[in-house]
Amino acid sequence: MATFHYDVLIIGSGAAGLTVALRLPDNARVALLSKGELTHASTYYAQGGVAAVLDESDSMDSHVQDTHVAGAGLCHDDAVRFTVENGPEAIRWLIEQGVDFTRMPGGQDAPLPYHLTREGGHSHRRIIHAADATGVAISSTLIDRVKEKTNVERFEHRVAVDLITQVHDGERRCCGAYVHDIRSGETDVILARSVVLATGGASKVYLYTSNPDVATGDGIAMAWRAGCRVANMEFMQFHPTCLYHPKAKSFLITEAIRGEGGKLLLPNGERFMPRFHELAELAPRDVVARAIDHEMKRLGADCLYLDISHKPADFIIEHFPTVYAKCLQLGLDITRDPIPVVPAAHYTCGGVMINQNGETDLPGLYALGETSFTGLHGANRMASNSLLECLVYGRSVARHISEHLPGPPLPRGAEEWDDSLVTDSDEDVVISHNWDELRRFMWDYVGIVRTVKRLERAQHRVDLLQKEISEYYSNYHISNDLLELRNLVVIADLIIRSALQRRESRGLHFMREFPGPQDPPRDSVLVPDNSPLHEGALSPVSAAD
Repeated sequence: MATFHYDVLIIGSGAAGLTVALRLPDNARVALLSKGELTHASTYYAQGGVAAVLDESDSMDSHVQDTHVAGAGLCHDDAVRFTVENGPEAIRWLIEQGVDFTRMPGGQDAPLPYHLTREGGHSHRRIIHAADATGVAISSTLIDRVKEKTNVERFEHRVAVDLITQVHDGERRCCGAYVHDIRSGETDVILARSVVLATGGASKVYLYTSNPDVATGDGIAMAWRAGCRVANMEFMQFHPTCLYHPKAKSFLITEAIRGEGGKLLLPNGERFMPRFHELAELAPRDVVARAIDHEMKRLGADCLYLDISHKPADFIIEHFPTVYAKCLQLGLDITRDPIPVVPAAHYTCGGVMINQNGETDLPGLYALGETSFTGLHGANRMASNSLLECLVYGRSVARHISEHLPGPPLPRGAEEWDDSLVTDSDEDVVISHNWDELRRFMWDYVGIVRTVKRLERAQHRVDLLQKEISEYYSNYHISNDLLELRNLVVIADLIIRSALQRRESRGLHFMREFPGPQDPPRDSVLVPDNSPLHEGALSPVSAAD
């Protein structure tokens, strides 16, 4: 066991965490944590692209309006405008870092050198992309740049256990975290003047998800336990089209296929989306996912189909090489065959409440990306706005930390991790059983379509699980599986409690008993018992209300 000291601790190595690391000044000593390899983050798996106003036929107002429409009345206009208006600069910065976006024929001689695609909810082509593997291009490029920075020390295969807080001058501050080394089993202390949560979302709380295994809501759960408010956790976005195949774990079929003319079909080949929305396949994701879910349940079908085969084969292979190669590997030729698809949990629209600087309720603690709630996404995230949010708020967080270095006090020494009174478990079956039970009842009871009765059943089960997991955590040595399960049961509780509060249907939250929206629109805000709000010490610049 060891203790490390830094200026900034960044937990998470996706676009959000990498952007902060790269935007901080060279004189800041930075620790960057990743649960696996640095690429093991949701950014790496993103296929679509980044939404930004880059064409003269488009406008900031149009992007703002599209975001509000998709967000079903719950987007915060200040957050939307802040993100959209800083979009072009974020894209320029990515290009400066070396991201090789797909170019138009003619390259630099074209009026706009980069190809823009269109996705659901967007009224213009404004999605800049690198074929259908934008995440790989952004992640690998930013990782290369981080490896060049001598002030950033990388810690791979590490999972944060809990945040460390101390009282300085009468103010409780976040000053580090206990960090578990997955390979050695040791738990270290990392102290820092500022801590940044960029751990991604929590879609692993569901049985079927497009996300990598690391998406277990760690940052949200840690912030909640440390006293930070969370908001709108009931809005879990289900991507409409995940590949349905026994050998294709969590493989996403990019929304850009529908943007380029792909049609959703029933098993008999009939198109159905025009019956559900005037934009048909280009409707917002919540509408498309609910339509697919409805048709699958109506027909008792295991999956539905997405067909792009009416387009020229060369066009399909050029624009969707990743999807084409993956499907071909599984015996599906998408230039001739429709793709079997099902909805899957994809994006966490709620999270830890922050302001435009990324500050949470707890001084010294920042959050951004899918871990955070900025007000940008409202009741439903519009396609490709999420990577943009990571980039814009990453710059903002880095700027705020930089302006206040070395202002935050140096943390005092923290107690070492004490596991002298616990033992090795001989009942790991308990963890695996609880993992399966949690994710299955969340899928069955708190999925795309909800009822009060199902939510109450889920609440009863999650209450029992929390007690079981807490007892297990107290008595045995920790492991990555146990830590993730401990966080996921917190996430499940937050989602269920938020969903029970919302007695309406809006965006991603659809209740059978309450099929329409209520006015005025409101956020679902949960306040932990140890929140600074209860202590009367909430800073006026902390999380936006």
